[in-house]
Amino acid sequence: MVTGRSGGPGGGPGGGVGGEPGGHEGGCTCGDCPHGARAGHRRAVAAFLAKRDALASGQGLPAGVAHSASASRQWVSDELTQAADAVAERGRLEGEAWLGRLWRYTAYTVWTGVVVLLLVQALTAIGAGWTAARTAGLLAAVVSAGLLTGAAWLHRARGGALAPVIGEDNRLSTSRAVAAGWVLLTVYAVLVLVGQLAAASAPGRRDEIVAGFELARAAGVVTVVAVVCGVAVLVRRVVGLRVLGQRLQKVRAHRPRAADLLTDDAGRGSFADIQYVVISGVALVFAAVRLARRPSQLPDLPWGLALLVLVSAATYLAGKYAEGGRPVILSVVRSREAGDLDAPIRTGDDIEIRGAGFVPPGAQTADRLSRMVVRIGAVHVHVPLVPVSGGFGNPTDAVLTVPVPVDVEPGRVEVQVVTAAGVETNRYEIEVTD
Repeated sequence: MVTGRSGGPGGGPGGGVGGEPGGHEGGCTCGDCPHGARAGHRRAVAAFLAKRDALASGQGLPAGVAHSASASRQWVSDELTQAADAVAERGRLEGEAWLGRLWRYTAYTVWTGVVVLLLVQALTAIGAGWTAARTAGLLAAVVSAGLLTGAAWLHRARGGALAPVIGEDNRLSTSRAVAAGWVLLTVYAVLVLVGQLAAASAPGRRDEIVAGFELARAAGVVTVVAVVCGVAVLVRRVVGLRVLGQRLQKVRAHRPRAADLLTDDAGRGSFADIQYVVISGVALVFAAVRLARRPSQLPDLPWGLALLVLVSAATYLAGKYAEGGRPVILSVVRSREAGDLDAPIRTGDDIEIRGAGFVPPGAQTADRLSRMVVRIGAVHVHVPLVPVSGGFGNPTDAVLTVPVPVDVEPGRVEVQVVTAAGVETNRYEIEVTD
């Protein structure tokens, strides 16, 4: 455990914040509390970046390896790998602590929405008067918020109410989030109608509310809910099969982020995800307004808007089918420095492996890059990390440089790359001479 700023572990003499026993001060990096995990991860990242840039400029090399380019490269790679593993462990602790406290934030957000709804209803009721539909809407919101809060507490270690929309790769799933939004709106609308039905006394009013459940009035919403839920289930199946078939590379994220809804695993904006979220969000807002204007029936989503959502869902699904691809080796050549003579590949030489897809999306961090392995015959060679200012020069997504160990037998041998996601490339034969 890392001690705090003063006194005992994690804080002052009492180990507390502001005199509270058992707490941790702002400088705590022990990882036993949410703030300590967050601060420890940030400091570990800052220390790693400083070390990487220093080694990239040639500083900090021991005198015993400075005379040999291969020895210094291996030493630098090992040092960065160890430091990256420490950063990754800090990131894992920070992610778990963040998920552990997220359930409270989700509960606060849900109940804040209930308060906002109450204020909106109170303001719009001025002059128009308070109606049974307003009471039913408020009660439906309270019931929904209570259910979500209970679910958040039960799944408090997995992100609270967001647990159902967090994928197996520890990222927010766009398809699940969109489906969850439509399901929540539908459940809320049904609760509003049920509340009005329970409060209605006149038979004609009860018949009117029951007629609001008819398919002729809610066909658009029912169709959209069925399609987006089907897309969420199908996408999970598609991604799982493509990962198992080594046609898609997936690496686990440290923690979910809101940007996951709009980006790919590498953090780049994804057109398929963005258009799906935007169009579905607009349609959800329209459906909510229709429910507010006509609370005695399920939202009657126009077929034009429903068809737009369906086209958006189809585009998103097609994007999931099209993304990814298996890494491939295109060529292997002897790495040549300035002044070297042209020669065949021999043991001890560096080879340059050219291809595509060597670095999976989201695996640009040093701890993931250090997991890359090249099989040369029967020998497994870990790809060395070569730091440059602001990043790494080796490995890259299209080029890897590794040495040919002396244990490789001369003759024709096969070269194969194993990425950080565990996916294997094709086998490429090279000739190693004495």
